[in-house]
Amino acid sequence: QVQLVESGGGLVQAGGSLRLSCVASGLTFSPDAMGWFRRAPGKEREFVAAVGRSGVPTIYANSVKGRTTISRDNTKNTVNLQMNTLKPEDTAVYYCAADRYGDGHWNYWGQGTQVTVST
Repeated sequence: QVQLVESGGGLVQAGGSLRLSCVASGLTFSPDAMGWFRRAPGKEREFVAAVGRSGVPTIYANSVKGRTTISRDNTKNTVNLQMNTLKPEDTAVYYCAADRYGDGHWNYWGQGTQVTVST
């Protein structure tokens, strides 16, 4: 049974940084893509960033581009999201996801970690 567990969320002041981590367990394969999504209060879930199997390519939503770096370590089955210069509009629950075949279908999801950015 594949499980994704996120960590690293919390409360931070605007302009600060956070590093989110996601550990995958129960994998018998290396997902073609790993990614992060978020859901802000009252809004739909949106894409944040994704990374390919070997660490490339990386793709970012325009809203976080230039402030965020996604990386993965296949030896540890982890994917990280370094977020800098955080803004109040980054407040959301952040979810880790895995796309097994790279076909755009995110097959596996974590439970989420809360990120709150205060003014």
